[in-house]
Amino acid sequence: MYCIFCKILSGEAPADIIYRDEQVTAFRDIHPIAKTHILIIPNRHIDSVNALEPGDEALLGQMVMLAKELAAKEGVAEHGYRLMINTGVHGGQTVPHLHLHLIAGKLARFLLG
Repeated sequence: MYCIFCKILSGEAPADIIYRDEQVTAFRDIHPIAKTHILIIPNRHIDSVNALEPGDEALLGQMVMLAKELAAKEGVAEHGYRLMINTGVHGGQTVPHLHLHLIAGKLARFLLG
């Protein structure tokens, strides 16, 4: 199965990409729930946290460090931000490709509860 994030990575689907290196890519969410809503994904398809394997620790660390850097560049680091990874349907994951949400600013009401 070829997911939408894989299509973004291959250039088959559009995205507002703000960072890319050999391991990860970051782009703005097309359905933002806050003023700042960026998705950080591995360039290698991984279905979810449940599909991570030994050795993927560095990749996850890179995703979190990139989120920290992007929060600073977006000007939201000082006041705070949320990092969120949803896993599985009941965990709110809507795209079967591991992704880290960087969310800051006014949040949608359901996130505050």
